[in-house]
Amino acid sequence: MTRLDSREITVPYAWRSTREISSAASWRSQRPILELDKCTGCMVCWKFCPEPAIIPDGKKVRFDLSACKGCGVCEETCAPRAIHMETEGL
Repeated sequence: MTRLDSREITVPYAWRSTREISSAASWRSQRPILELDKCTGCMVCWKFCPEPAIIPDGKKVRFDLSACKGCGVCEETCAPRAIHMETEGL
């Protein structure tokens, strides 16, 4: 629940972050892999990630796999192709 002026606001379940519901890692089928030598630090992947799974780290990024749901948005938006998705468990 969120409070705004003393009134409670119920956020629809679909609008909640994966982290609020459960760990995405428990049902993710793919994980992002970053090739550091190709990463230019443009942060486009971070901008479009629907979860707080990409963390700026200096001029590069790193992944918080406990928040990543494996959607592949980061891979699709990465212009230098520094991110690729790998099947979970390999």
